Amino acid sequence: MCGITGWVSFHQDVRHSAPVIEAMTATMTLRGPDAGGVWLGRHAALGHRRLAVIDIEGGAQPMPDRRNEPGVVLTYSGEVYNHHQLRAELRAKGHRFETRSDTEVVLRAYQEWGDALVERLEGMYAFAVWDEREQRLLLVRDRLGVKPLFWAEIDGGLAFGSEPKALFAHPEITPTVDADGLREAYSLLFNTGPTVWSGVREVHPGGLLVLDRGGVRETRYWELTARPHTDDLDATKERVGHLVNRAARAQLEADVPLCSLLSGGLDSTVVTALVADELRLQDGPQAKLRSYAVDYSDQAEQFTGDVLRTGHDTPYAAEAGAFIGSDHSTVVLDPRTLLDMENRRAVVVSRDSPIGVGDMDTSLYLLFGEIRKHSTVALSGEAADEVFGGYPWFHNPKALAAQTFPWLLVTGDEAAMPINPDLAAHLRIAEFRDDTYRTSLAAVPHVDGESPAEHRQREMQHLSLTRWLRQLLHRKDRLSMAQGLEVRVPYCDHRLVEYAFNTPWAMKSYDGREKSLLRATGQGIAPDSVLWRPKNHYPATHHADYNSGLQRLAREALDAPHVRDIADETVIKASLDTPADQLEWGHRLRLERVVDLALWLDHHRPALAV
Repeated sequence: MCGITGWVSFHQDVRHSAPVIEAMTATMTLRGPDAGGVWLGRHAALGHRRLAVIDIEGGAQPMPDRRNEPGVVLTYSGEVYNHHQLRAELRAKGHRFETRSDTEVVLRAYQEWGDALVERLEGMYAFAVWDEREQRLLLVRDRLGVKPLFWAEIDGGLAFGSEPKALFAHPEITPTVDADGLREAYSLLFNTGPTVWSGVREVHPGGLLVLDRGGVRETRYWELTARPHTDDLDATKERVGHLVNRAARAQLEADVPLCSLLSGGLDSTVVTALVADELRLQDGPQAKLRSYAVDYSDQAEQFTGDVLRTGHDTPYAAEAGAFIGSDHSTVVLDPRTLLDMENRRAVVVSRDSPIGVGDMDTSLYLLFGEIRKHSTVALSGEAADEVFGGYPWFHNPKALAAQTFPWLLVTGDEAAMPINPDLAAHLRIAEFRDDTYRTSLAAVPHVDGESPAEHRQREMQHLSLTRWLRQLLHRKDRLSMAQGLEVRVPYCDHRLVEYAFNTPWAMKSYDGREKSLLRATGQGIAPDSVLWRPKNHYPATHHADYNSGLQRLAREALDAPHVRDIADETVIKASLDTPADQLEWGHRLRLERVVDLALWLDHHRPALAV
């Protein structure tokens, strides 16, 4: 896993602009703490920061196809899990390899198949290929958008990077936020393409972007499609089990220490069990997979349920670890450390965005920091809820009937960041949400003959996979890479996603519960207590000292420059005046986002063009 950046301009010779690409590359140091490099051609400059995971000695980047007068140069981030098969195929076609890295496989695959290489890659990746022969830049992002990739136009071309901060190191790009950007941030619709930053866009998941002298062209090489499901229930359970098995086991490879995130829920337990078994097959019966959970020092005594959480995770995680035979650890955080402004600033800087989930972001960042002391790669259960229908909105009649994005109802996020009334009148977020919702439903593919219930569930899953999941993947990527940790997500295997998307809802919930098909896969490899446990979201602290400390930080944040121009002080004041031990989670989130807004404005100093 790494950080990539670069720029192309057909209006100038960029070989004399080494300081620019070096500055852009330096912004990616946390993503790639092990090594860095730049490459300069007449019209292209590429940068790379490396987190060495496969072939530690080889794989330096940017990687040219040959040392002298290269015809093709690659800067690459991610992991291609089928690189061994592709290497064998390319060798049979006459290609010679100098490294064991998957990076070189991607480079040689481009030489052999051109843009069509994307059809053969399995994994999570974002990369750029500069073709010196064709004077052409290719940007590629993996199918589900696990790895980020941003770009912006400049004079005579474009600049790109794993994170927007890399673009802001280019002299032609300044951090500017306009009305459209604030709509993107505070509507909580998680569009892909436009961002909070004016002129900065994301390459679409499953997308290709080509820049040549004819301009910029964007296409999609993968997206969700609808097709009839012909397997019966038993065959479906068997197929899902095979796909989950293959995805999890394929992602074990690394030349550095690897671990698993084990929360005590169904999703992470199944992944941990499969990877632990594969490790024993490869390294012997005594091999033990490290696994980690997070907890707060007050949780056992002060846990209280809310709309997202039904129970305390730690006992379930410990039981799952013992059942699987992993070397399990719980990272216990003092809730008061979540108020440390340096930690919070690091989180906001990593995201390049004012929108997050407060203490849950900070605790995840700190968890990743503790894990990084022992491991460089971690496997996660992220995306199982989207793939198998685990969220409340798949089962809540009110959410199913509502003509809006379901998470706005179930999580209470609709009121989580009150906007200054004057600004709100200009942004008209409600209209923006309605328009976007109609457009989103129009993009959902269907098959003939679907019942109304199946039709609606397909819509809910499409919205979850193409929107809600993307903000979770951004969160996971930014906070892990800020600690130099690579997190892999087996449930984002595109073959599994395609199959599950076309499996009827009646099969996804055949036992009357959420994630029925995944539960079938977990039979025998996870304890019954975990298999039948209700859905539980990432834990949040319930300590009154955290709430009172957050209220103090939010009061200070309201006095920071421009915060009142964006946030509605009148609505927020009600949460400031609530007794700390009575502050509801949804209202607390308002305060979290006010604090993050102040930090974001202070760090980026964006021009506000609204």
